[in-house]
Amino acid sequence: MRRTATLLAGLALAAAALTACSSDPVAPAADDAGTQQITHAMGTSTVPLHPKKVVVLDTDKIDTAISLGITPIGATQLPEYDKPPAYLGDLSAMKDVGEISEPDLEAIAALQPDLILGSKFRQEKFYDELSAIAPTVFTDRVGITWKDNFLLDGKALGQEQKAKDLLAGYEKRAKELGAKIPDAASLKVSVVRFMPAEIRVYGPDGFSGIVLGDVGLGRPERQLLKDKDDKRFDKISPERIADLDGDVMFVTAQGPTAQAQQKKVTDGRLWKDLGAVKAGKAWDVDPETWMTGIGVTAADKILDDLESHLAG
Repeated sequence: MRRTATLLAGLALAAAALTACSSDPVAPAADDAGTQQITHAMGTSTVPLHPKKVVVLDTDKIDTAISLGITPIGATQLPEYDKPPAYLGDLSAMKDVGEISEPDLEAIAALQPDLILGSKFRQEKFYDELSAIAPTVFTDRVGITWKDNFLLDGKALGQEQKAKDLLAGYEKRAKELGAKIPDAASLKVSVVRFMPAEIRVYGPDGFSGIVLGDVGLGRPERQLLKDKDDKRFDKISPERIADLDGDVMFVTAQGPTAQAQQKKVTDGRLWKDLGAVKAGKAWDVDPETWMTGIGVTAADKILDDLESHLAG
């Protein structure tokens, strides 16, 4: 990614023209110019009440925008992926603006957005440059705070009430689904993710783990991560495949390298000896919804899978 002196000068001028970020904590919630003040992980930004040209820098922001009826004009992509999430429909008009950890500032500036949504966890070092392009709002962490992130991004998009309604609808559906699953709290549900260089089990504070908790499902003791400060996920070595087991298993692998890792493991004896595998209760599910969607629409897709496999 090129960052020429000309670009940086232009970004600085854009920052002055757009008044992208305000440090005034007592600014009014909205003003006559059709803007509002959004307090977020990096400060307080002045954003349009109803932004029309939105660039998003993380997968949860794509889900949020589409869930709220807004198609971003640009979005970053995951490594090894050059297409937007398929579960959200046709997003071919959305421009590629670099990888999730390395957004392309020139490509973003060329789109002339009126709002940029990103994540401190992912893109903190780019915040000043992004703010010079357009008003920029960053959520803090990912996964564990996905509901708070959804509501904050919804407010920034001018869709605060709709975001609240969608989240409430999801939570109601999750609770109702839990009542349909026999002995939901006693069922040990394992969530496994194959990565290019590691295997992960997902705990109660990861996105999919939170969805399982909202349904009221039980988890294998190993996946409660009681001895860990970070309860989103833990790594499992190929020699500890038994730690992946549960009454049922939901398995994901995103990208060709991870899929090759999955095949290597699942062709082995240790995998085939797992109780859930022997019982025919180890199911492959969409990594875009279970792992990287991290929004209301993805959460509803997880509920679809749980209902299909567990509530029948």
